[in-house]
Amino acid sequence: MKKKLVVLTGAGMSAESGLSTFRDSDGLWEKYPVEQVASHEGWERDPVLVNNFYNERRKQLIGCKPNEGHRLVASLEKDYDVTVITQNVDNLHEQAGSSKIIHLHGELMKVCSSRDVDDERYIRELPAASCTVAPGEKAGDGSLLRPYIVFFGEGVPNISRAAEECQQADIFLIIGTSLAVYPAAGLVHYVRSGVPIYLVDPADVSAHIDGITHIKKGASEGMREIVELLRV
Repeated sequence: MKKKLVVLTGAGMSAESGLSTFRDSDGLWEKYPVEQVASHEGWERDPVLVNNFYNERRKQLIGCKPNEGHRLVASLEKDYDVTVITQNVDNLHEQAGSSKIIHLHGELMKVCSSRDVDDERYIRELPAASCTVAPGEKAGDGSLLRPYIVFFGEGVPNISRAAEECQQADIFLIIGTSLAVYPAAGLVHYVRSGVPIYLVDPADVSAHIDGITHIKKGASEGMREIVELLRV
């Protein structure tokens, strides 16, 4: 039986693919106040502005490809039972070939009902060739279409499923996140004592994690090192 490897990824995982991060000094939150484009109040105030913001994010994503880090994560499925838990809303893990992915904060290429975000009947994926939501466009239940994104202040529906995966991990790998965003940052506390924990991120991380191996490199370079470590 293959060992279970759980991978938690954040914005740094996709930065090398050309996607703007939100929290860096030149990130999206510097250009767009979070309360305008990623809160329920912002949506209620100006749904056209919010949909236009995510229309632009989709266009940016369509021009991006998985980087080597994404591909190396996917390649680990040859030797491990891999679950990817991602804070990212892009689909680059899917494009790279990872087969088991839990999206904590939603999926950029999907839209949903604004009346009931998690009603699966009205969640649909937008094709790359037609990835914009027009002003006033409706979901199947007659409500306005909204991005299938977990806005700030909303619950994270997949967090319990992610915690269960972490509890079963034989190896836990964190890539491209400062562990500053909860509840995702708390997932490390579900990992059993004695399980090896690796962190790939060039920055210092304020969270104290016992026994962690911190590889201070970007996603692709760090993943090359991880692959070698896991082969030993």
